[in-house]
Amino acid sequence: MSISFMVGPHRVRFAGKTDIGLVRAHNEDSLLIPREMALAVVSDGMGGHAAGDVASRITVETIDQHYRDTARSGPNTWPFKLPSLEIEKQRMSVAIQLANSNIFETAAADGSKKGMGCTVDAIYFNQGRFFIGHVGDSRVYRIREGRIQMLTEDHSLLNDYLRMKELSGDEGVHFPQKNVVVRALGLADQVHVDVIADAFKVGDVFLLCSDGLSGMLDDRVMLEIITARDSLDTSCNELIKAANDAGGNDNITAILIRIEKP
Repeated sequence: MSISFMVGPHRVRFAGKTDIGLVRAHNEDSLLIPREMALAVVSDGMGGHAAGDVASRITVETIDQHYRDTARSGPNTWPFKLPSLEIEKQRMSVAIQLANSNIFETAAADGSKKGMGCTVDAIYFNQGRFFIGHVGDSRVYRIREGRIQMLTEDHSLLNDYLRMKELSGDEGVHFPQKNVVVRALGLADQVHVDVIADAFKVGDVFLLCSDGLSGMLDDRVMLEIITARDSLDTSCNELIKAANDAGGNDNITAILIRIEKP
């Protein structure tokens, strides 16, 4: 069931769902649908690594806790009546870096979890802007005026080759290491976080998803599914069904967010 928050004069509505898919033995994805503020997170435990589900859960819980702690800390931590762009960008970056530290320290203390890691995409809405924190190959898309745009850039070996023009688009489809990520949480004691900030407007729809969705469906199909229904819950269900119909080769997680009039 969708949930909404007032963010200034706008209503921000959220819905999300995760699914094990048709191949994996268990679900290593985690997601956060907001409870206290307009914050959502998708995290994909690293396939082939120990305790990926633990890493993704730590990530979601740490980001959620950091945002709640900083919201309660008041003027001593956030001394401006209206938060500036740079303060909110730093808030997002610190939340994800804390998650990285918690994963790394948990793995160091427990040999059975050595090497665990995960991707993350988090989004927060405040003062007419959205703030995205991104590490890995999960994705954030924005649908605006009938067009879909990927706002994040995959931290993957495949994308590195494509950016360096070492592969054509057709070669990328058959690239044997397309699931190899080159940046993730938990693999080192520090991580660089991509932070994206921009203004939102009424009618915008955001999709946060693990690669179990984006790897099975092309952008055009996702756009058609999302724009065909008014219900975000129904669209989430149909996205996951379509990914499973296409093979369901991985865990599948989708969060949809729509900017509405009050």
